[in-house]
Amino acid sequence: MNRFLLAVASIVLGAASAQAADLAAQYTKAPVMAPGYNWTGFYVGGNVGGQWGSADPTTSTVFSPAGYFASSSVPAVNTVGAQSVNSSSVTGGFTAGYNWQVNHAVFGLEGDINYFGFKGSATGSGVYPCCAPSTFTVNASVSADWLATIRGRIGFLAAPNWLIYATGGAAISEVKGNFVFTDNYFAGASESGTVRDTRVGWTAGLGGEYAVGNGWSLKAEYLYVDLGRIATTSTNLTSATFGPFPASVYTHSVDLKSNIVRVGVNYKFGGPVVARY
Repeated sequence: MNRFLLAVASIVLGAASAQAADLAAQYTKAPVMAPGYNWTGFYVGGNVGGQWGSADPTTSTVFSPAGYFASSSVPAVNTVGAQSVNSSSVTGGFTAGYNWQVNHAVFGLEGDINYFGFKGSATGSGVYPCCAPSTFTVNASVSADWLATIRGRIGFLAAPNWLIYATGGAAISEVKGNFVFTDNYFAGASESGTVRDTRVGWTAGLGGEYAVGNGWSLKAEYLYVDLGRIATTSTNLTSATFGPFPASVYTHSVDLKSNIVRVGVNYKFGGPVVARY
């Protein structure tokens, strides 16, 4: 009997040892924490895209008894002088900014300088109501070579690496307008005006940015730009037959707006790392 009990005990102990060995073999370590992307930090980048916009150059004058025009001619000149210029071009440049991530929100400040390439012209002609068939012509050209913006950004993380944001701030550009008035009444008359000003307008838009890793991210955004209206006056109308008419005051103005769609790549320097399982 004692031998039988010893044999049973040996079998039970052997089975328990085997199960313990199996459990030890199946043990796995806890998952290691992997670094996640954090948007906080300074970044630089480049962008390329296209702009399409419009400017509304205007040429107008006023009636004066001592002026060149008959009273019926002034409305005709002003109607022809209300013109429109459309422009489209490739745009591109450089970007720099800083982001702060707070949980799933990202706040930032961004600036950029770009080739703008806005350029266009318009021509209109009319017949003097008082003096047909004598005619007049108004020419206008508008250009803006570069555009800079300083904008705030506020967005949320649709995913750790995917940022959706709204942006808005100041838009800055040098806007230039050139105007020429001519007619063929008697020996003809002519007038010209030029306006040139560094404008500070506004811009607003939407965008998305995707972090691809190692500090790099890709973005796409839309911006609407309004640079406002600039104006100048001129009193240099001169008739080849009758001489100068300083009482015929001209006003020339330009109102420039544009839409921009562009894509870009950014590189972020440093910044904290967020751990995730």
